[in-house]
Parts: sequence; structure tokens; C-alpha cells
Amino acid sequence: MNDRLLAVLPELVRAHVEPGLPDWVEPLWFSTKADALALAPRAQIGWFDMYDKHDMMRAIEAASGLRWLNSIFAGVDSMPLPLLKQRGVVLTNGAGINAITIAEYVLMGMLTMAKGYRQLVRAQDRREWLREAPGRQELAGSRALLLGYGGIGKLVQTRLEAFDVGVTVVRRSAGTGGSSLGPDQWRGRLGEFDWIILAVPGTAQTRHMMGAAEFAAMKRGAMLVNVARGTVVDQDALVQALQAGQVGGAFLDVTEPEPLPADHVLWTMENVHISMHLSGRSQTRMFERSGQRFLENLARWRAGQPLMNQVDLTLGY
Repeated sequence: MNDRLLAVLPELVRAHVEPGLPDWVEPLWFSTKADALALAPRAQIGWFDMYDKHDMMRAIEAASGLRWLNSIFAGVDSMPLPLLKQRGVVLTNGAGINAITIAEYVLMGMLTMAKGYRQLVRAQDRREWLREAPGRQELAGSRALLLGYGGIGKLVQTRLEAFDVGVTVVRRSAGTGGSSLGPDQWRGRLGEFDWIILAVPGTAQTRHMMGAAEFAAMKRGAMLVNVARGTVVDQDALVQALQAGQVGGAFLDVTEPEPLPADHVLWTMENVHISMHLSGRSQTRMFERSGQRFLENLARWRAGQPLMNQVDLTLGY
């Protein structure tokens, strides 16, 4: 009797996964959405990551015999979580896979805004030698509020502290010493910070957590950095706050929707930087890291042990 489990896996990770696959797993590789949809009903273990989330959801929904779904994506807000819960599917995500490069993007975004780097690039394009620095803000001595203290948030904190930025984190329960705030405390403290950094998961609870009231409470001229999800910010309220100068600038790796429409006003604003959700892709080891974690989780699955990065299908992260 063949007791091998059928795993439908993306061709993109084959080089990193196939050499380490145990003999109790039979892989079926897909390289197109048509292949994924055709193979999905056979999957007991599935990894259906595709750039087009609609096609990805179709494949997941078609995988009626699925027992375990793996994904390289950290955010699972676009996945059919109620359906997975109903079917008893275990879901593991890619939280932490891209944490290093995303944390580096946060630092890049802050330095870009603080030093007016956009103006330097444009001056170079014009071959113009500037006599004055376009940006004179120093990170050292500034204060940052960090909302989201998972894998990304922890790396952001260590990098900012190396630049002598005072970091306060928002956690589920406030710590001691004044360096962390609870979920019901941070709004009343927004006016104390020069930087507001968003690294929370995209859930119903975090939708528009930064809106008109929050922007009004920020220190005038403070900067916003969003590497979370576009849904975390009320984008219309952000535009108004930027136009009024209440928010000094924004570095947006994510927007709502994505891609951002070409005629959206955010593209035209001098105090806005848009990095097109590329922070997690700005690396060479994403598939290597995700493949290694998948193989480690296969061993855990076989041994009946808890899987790394298992998502709570009720909470959504």
C-alpha cells in the first residue's frame, strides 16, 4: 500500500526543496496557474503561492483533500481562512522569512526622508552640484513608535537602536521601564514620537488603525512608515494629513489597493515615497529560507510535533 503523501509545490522552490524531501512525500510540481488548478484536487500538502492572489485562492479552494497548506507570504488576510478552518487544514505562513530585508527597508525609508535623498537623486540626474543639504534631520535622538513586534518589529528595533533612535514598542501587554505600551495606550502617546512605524498583520482588528483621529494626534511633521498592509491605514485620511502638513512624510511599501492606480494622488506628493511592496523581495535568499523551513516542518509533521509558524485561523496570524 502506498502511504506517501501527495504534495503540490511550486517549481520556484524546487531546487531548494527536492534534494531534502523525505521518501514519504510524493511531489507534484507546478509552474503555471493551469498546472496548479489541475493538481490542486490531489494535494494533501499544498504550497500554492502565486503572484496573482485570485488564482492562488482558486487553487486553494480546489484542494478539497488538503491537510496542510504552506505559504511563503507572511500576511494571510487574502486567504479563505474560514474555509480552511472548516476543512481542518493546518496553515503555516512565511512570517520571518523576509524580516531582515523588510527591517532594512524601514531604515532605508527613514534615512531617505530624513536626508531628503529624493532631491539628491534628482540633482544628480540634472548634473547639478547642490550647495545645501536637502534634508538635515538626524535619526540619532529621535523617537519612534513601533506598532507590531513580531519577527520584523524585533529586527527594526535593534537596527534603530544602533542609530540611537529611542524605540517604544506596542505589545499585547505593556512591559516595564516605559519602552513598551499596551494596545490601549499608544493612541494617547502619539504626540511624543517623530516616527510611527507600522509592522502589524492585516486583520479586521488592525484595519484603518491609523485614521484621521490618529494622524491629528501625531506630533506635527512626524513621519509614517508602513511595511504592514495598506488596509492598516485610512488612505484618504493620510492624504489629507499629508496635504495639511500634520504628517510630515510617508514611506509606503504597501497601499490600498495594489497596484496603486496610476492616477492616485499619492504618486504626485513630494512628501510620499512608494516602494511598491518590494521590501520583502529585495533579497536573494527568500526561496532558500522558505524551502528550508518547509523541510523542517515536514519532519515535525511526520513526528506529530507542532509546526513552526502555524497560523491561528481565528485570529488571522
